Amino acid sequence: MRKTVVALATAAAVTLTAMPAQATTLPPLKEDLLKASISGLPNPETTGALVRITGRAGEFSGVSGVANLETNAPVNPRGSFRIGSTTKVFTAVLVLQLAQERRIDLDAPVQRYLPGVLPANYPPIPVYTLLDHTSGLPHIDIPQLADPQWVVDHRFDSWTPAEVLATATKHPHEFTPATAQKYSNTSYIVAGMLVEKITGQSYRRALRERITDPLGLCHTYEPGNDPHLPNPAARGYITVQGKLVDVTEMNQSIPWAAGGMISTASELDMFITALFRGRLLGPAMMDRLFKVPAVETVNNGGPAMYSQGLQTITLNGVTMWGKTGSRYGYSSGVFATRDLARRAAYSVNVTTKSTEGQPQIVLKIADAATR
Repeated sequence: MRKTVVALATAAAVTLTAMPAQATTLPPLKEDLLKASISGLPNPETTGALVRITGRAGEFSGVSGVANLETNAPVNPRGSFRIGSTTKVFTAVLVLQLAQERRIDLDAPVQRYLPGVLPANYPPIPVYTLLDHTSGLPHIDIPQLADPQWVVDHRFDSWTPAEVLATATKHPHEFTPATAQKYSNTSYIVAGMLVEKITGQSYRRALRERITDPLGLCHTYEPGNDPHLPNPAARGYITVQGKLVDVTEMNQSIPWAAGGMISTASELDMFITALFRGRLLGPAMMDRLFKVPAVETVNNGGPAMYSQGLQTITLNGVTMWGKTGSRYGYSSGVFATRDLARRAAYSVNVTTKSTEGQPQIVLKIADAATR
């Protein structure tokens, strides 16, 4: 009970963080483009979609396609969905809160807090590099993306964080920490383990007591080994050998603190609003949320795009911050301008999980929301 009170007090203490002084210049919201971006569903690539746009610059709520291919039930705009890597924002906030409480030194090596978890021949890895993908930790090595049949056959398997991490750390460390950026689920598995070690709580409980309960997010949670989605929810399908297979029920212990959470569009909107208004972090840690390291990415040599918790995109001259997420059958995200004048949350039920960036329907939604 005491820890819950402390978390609530911490959240209340930072509610006065100032917003950026300069207001974002935004074009009027174009409802016709947003409707067109999700039209024509279901199709072979996407079965359903929901989009929620809020903010002083206009509002829109739309759905398309079906929630269930067998019943043809419509998509419910209040439905729950798997948020995938948007989970990373929540995990980053937990770590930054612990740093704010001086229980973690972000510049100290992870090995100080988690001795023996990483191989002895790995270099010291500063905690902050876990959050901005500059740790150099190798990828988790589980055959999910490359083998959809494996996904179907093993969708109810239960993994511990240590078992997931071991698939990555059997490989060499990739580059000197803080010298490059390479997106890594592994870093956020370690970050989740760090939260558990420092708080003495499960990740799920720390998330509830520090973020979701104080913000009143009743439908946002980490499901543990429960494979179900609560109703209402659109079904998730993936293509296996030319046929659609329903994978709505799936254990999320592999992505865990890197991508295992469930939420709704309205609650993601509530979360990012509270986060940007400073209800969860004080000014110093808020600065970290919006500071992208001056390094290049490993994959394509372009500039970094991830801060300690968020990613930034600029489309049609509009810069937004947030995070995309992807799980089998679900591609989602939440983004907002710094001043919250425009906020966007979406979930689309895509039938393939691409290794080559975002699905086309997501790109269309993003373009329509900023044009």
